[in-house]
Amino acid sequence: MRTYTNVKDLGDLNVAVKEALEVKKNRFGYKRLGENKTLLMVFFNSSLRTRLSTQKAGMNLGMNTMALDINQGAWKLETERGVVMDGDKPEHILEAIPVMGNYCDIIGVRAFARFENKEDDYQEKILNRFIKYSGRPVFSMEAATGHPLQAFADLITIEEYKKTARPKVVLTWAPHPKALPQAVPNSFADFMNEADVDFVITHPEGYELDSKFVRGAKVEYNQDKALEGADFVYAKNWAAYAGSNYGKILSKDMSWTVTTRKMALTNNACFMHCLPVRRNMIVSDDVIESPQSIVIPEAANREISAQTVIKRMLESL
Repeated sequence: MRTYTNVKDLGDLNVAVKEALEVKKNRFGYKRLGENKTLLMVFFNSSLRTRLSTQKAGMNLGMNTMALDINQGAWKLETERGVVMDGDKPEHILEAIPVMGNYCDIIGVRAFARFENKEDDYQEKILNRFIKYSGRPVFSMEAATGHPLQAFADLITIEEYKKTARPKVVLTWAPHPKALPQAVPNSFADFMNEADVDFVITHPEGYELDSKFVRGAKVEYNQDKALEGADFVYAKNWAAYAGSNYGKILSKDMSWTVTTRKMALTNNACFMHCLPVRRNMIVSDDVIESPQSIVIPEAANREISAQTVIKRMLESL
């Protein structure tokens, strides 16, 4: 595997999940693959789970690991061609990327949506430049439009906690004080549409996601109706996607917060969130602290999703 940016890169999902669960049982059993190999993690944005879990995954595989924080300890990078570089950015990304490639064997990249230009965000300019110019296998540690390591971890977690063969999984929008990218919900939808689940997306009108991620999923604008009989509830905020509203907050309707009353509509559902979470906006204290909350095991599986992806990349070298 040379790139990992979406669900299709994993191939057969059943095989991928089975492999991940084997990795989880024996996470130090593949160290020979990474011997004398180096993982470089490039961060254009902040991180807690992604940084720690991906570094741990590389170490589990016997790799040397390096983290580079762009704009914090590294030169600020110009990303556009044709710019007269007379400002505060002394290095261009088109030189920086191949230089980075010389120092490692695999590269992970984290670069969020900027909400300055929808076309630029959805073309994944930064991630795709690493794929084109680094000469190394590249995986997304969250990009402008997707977070496939998170979604893979979510699928692993659902597989571990499901009580029925084909559970009902609901992705629900929830309020947030800031405009957040669509990356997490996009990838979650991308994965759930390929998994053997009954998948429903619920959000206020105006928060429709890109159709290439929604695909055949049911979209329900009544949250209470969507939650009825759910086995898993995945709460997440995202800013508007469509038209001139791209990147905007259209609502902070607190009635969409996941509360005990909302969870009572479900089939004793497990509560999921990618973290970090705004308590009492996204979810109430009592829900996230309840026995049905699986946000911590979900976060722990970030190590497993990353290790499975990096393992496959090492096997392709």
